[in-house]
Amino acid sequence: MHNKLVSADYIVFFIYFVIVASYGYWIYQRKRKKIADTHDFFLAEGSLTWWAIGASLIASNISAEQFVGMSGNGFFVGIAIAAYEWIAALALIIVAVWFMPVYLKNKIFTMPQFLKTRYNETVSMIMTVFWLLLYICVNITSIMYLGALAINNLMGGNIHMLHLVMIVLGLFSILITLGGMKVIGYTDVIQVLVLIVGGLVTTYIALTVVSEKFGLGKDALAGFNQLLKSAPDHFHMILAKPDANTPQLEVNKYLILPGIVMYFAGQWIVNLNYWGCNQYITQRALGANLQTARTGILFAALLKLMMPVIVMLPGIAAYVLYKNGSLQSEMSLGGKFNSDNAYSSMLGFLPSGLKGLSLAALTAAIVASLAGKANSISTIFTLDIYKKYIKKDASEKQMVWIGRVTILAAMIFSIAFTWDDLLGISKEGGFTFIQKYTGYISPGIFAMFILGMFWKRTTGAAAITGLVTGVVMAVFFNDFAAQWFGHETFMYTAFLNDKGVYEIPFLVSMGWAFFFTVAAMVGVSLGGPKINPKAFALDAEMFKLKPGTVFLIIVIILLLAGLYIKFW
Repeated sequence: MHNKLVSADYIVFFIYFVIVASYGYWIYQRKRKKIADTHDFFLAEGSLTWWAIGASLIASNISAEQFVGMSGNGFFVGIAIAAYEWIAALALIIVAVWFMPVYLKNKIFTMPQFLKTRYNETVSMIMTVFWLLLYICVNITSIMYLGALAINNLMGGNIHMLHLVMIVLGLFSILITLGGMKVIGYTDVIQVLVLIVGGLVTTYIALTVVSEKFGLGKDALAGFNQLLKSAPDHFHMILAKPDANTPQLEVNKYLILPGIVMYFAGQWIVNLNYWGCNQYITQRALGANLQTARTGILFAALLKLMMPVIVMLPGIAAYVLYKNGSLQSEMSLGGKFNSDNAYSSMLGFLPSGLKGLSLAALTAAIVASLAGKANSISTIFTLDIYKKYIKKDASEKQMVWIGRVTILAAMIFSIAFTWDDLLGISKEGGFTFIQKYTGYISPGIFAMFILGMFWKRTTGAAAITGLVTGVVMAVFFNDFAAQWFGHETFMYTAFLNDKGVYEIPFLVSMGWAFFFTVAAMVGVSLGGPKINPKAFALDAEMFKLKPGTVFLIIVIILLLAGLYIKFW
């Protein structure tokens, strides 16, 4: 096995680049007149089909945090990490059925606009700043770092090359993003096809390598069965709660994925906040009619069910090979072991040409996600800050150009933060870094949105209270509760982490932060009018489903139930 790319790999990658760039340019030229319009640049209003919406959702979601971070957690924990993907399928059903009608009926184009329409200008402005900081400092930065790390490892692991890879990823993303959401949406169809095909090829090769290493011939199914045999602890969705005799390694796993309790706590908040209250995601569907948006979102839910096969199984394969004496040097590039090296270490087994295809798949995932997040940053800054506070009389053309400048600035910031891993992403593990730090504001955001949509009594004062309470409670439970009140209470159990400090699983902390945030918002709202004047008008007709939609929902639920029954 070797991680060096050869000419055939570069040729395959170059073909991918030319196809995506050419198709994006063709879309741009075809819609050039419209892209001068803000709705088309930021939302691709009315022009994305259901399959383009679904593909764009997945292409934007599946990125380095999954290919690298989730594969790394597959190496460390196993199939339990698939909960993030499979519960997302249920979350997408909820978003399609209940969230999208509220957004579309009230002509919501950005999440800050939702907060201004439902609450007030102050809430909107505070959250605009929060979202911009979150997208730049956590989301884009972590994707850039993890993606560059994986590609660089595949090319040999040179630190100077790492910086070059960051710059190239940024430039490629800018190239795609400058054409607006229409170009992003349609190029994402190619991106998601490449990442699925390339990802499946990598998984197939990973399983055949395991099969060969154990003397079973080149048989992917035999390789999968060997994974079940060699790492049975990696094929349980529900982790057992640690006791006094549990090894530290198993405790560390539970801190990331706290067994059955996470399904009653933060797992739902993570997914519903991400898929339903996130500009970066909802933007894909906000420009469509309700039925198109619903079908596209449910199509994305179906694709979500297969994502662990692509992004998690290679990590488990790497674990089995590492445990068997292989991959020792590959998992310790730079002289330090890092589970986030699992995916790139498996790519090294691919033959020439196919390695280039998998590199294209990984790049497609990274670029699509970077482009989508950059466009969301651009949308929020331009529509919710520039237009409202800096230049209220800005023309459509001026706003499009400000949007493009914002995209460039976001990429420059992300490269600066990742240049020497200033945020310490490698210490946390990429996937955990993202989930943990977005978790500090997720409870407050989700509480504001869910109560704002469906409880007419919720007030603006309650929203501000919820925002503050959510952050304070998240910090309290994550950083202080175990030290102040002990490691065992009726609310939580804290466990010693590998630093010798008692820690509450962050998904449990998120659940309690959400509970107290909702309680605070309800308490404040009860002091206001029974129906807030800014409450949304809801009616049963908004939530009615067509037979085809119901059929898709049933299929998704049955498939998901089968997966959980198999791997419980």
